[in-house]
Amino acid sequence: MLLCHSSIWCKELWAGKAHIPRVALVKGLPKLSAYSLSIMDGKRSRIMKEDLWDHAWEFHFKKLAPGYWRNLDPHCKGTGPPMRRYFHADGSQTADPGDKVWGGHECCYCIVTGFLSDGEIRDHYVRINRWPRMPISRTKDWGWKMSNHLYSYSSVPDADKKGGTGPYFLAYK
Repeated sequence: MLLCHSSIWCKELWAGKAHIPRVALVKGLPKLSAYSLSIMDGKRSRIMKEDLWDHAWEFHFKKLAPGYWRNLDPHCKGTGPPMRRYFHADGSQTADPGDKVWGGHECCYCIVTGFLSDGEIRDHYVRINRWPRMPISRTKDWGWKMSNHLYSYSSVPDADKKGGTGPYFLAYK
């Protein structure tokens, strides 16, 4: 059976996407199933732990953040790209070496989801340490964004990451 990544349907569907659903990459999955599962996953608004682990995340402060933090952020100062953050399966988060904001402090995260009695999601966000919660949204390219009034995280299309679910055309060249 052909894998979906050899199908023109999936190539067109996945073109320009930041995140390819992991389930769609299962060997032996029928092409139509992979296509349908990709569409459903692209519409999913509830983030899972694996979605956090699958990507590197760009991090930057917003204008409402205290000046001290904005002055340490190369993105805010216009001197470099956003900083990177990494979520891990053990509930920890890390940053790149030499990150002036990070400072090597201990950091943990959790995903909080509240449901109404009819099963609808009432509240869904990620919280790091005891800092302000970050509501979650999807981007048009099936990536993820988490932000609050102080800072913002965006998933990075990282096809070069081992086991990553980044862009199709980078991952399958």
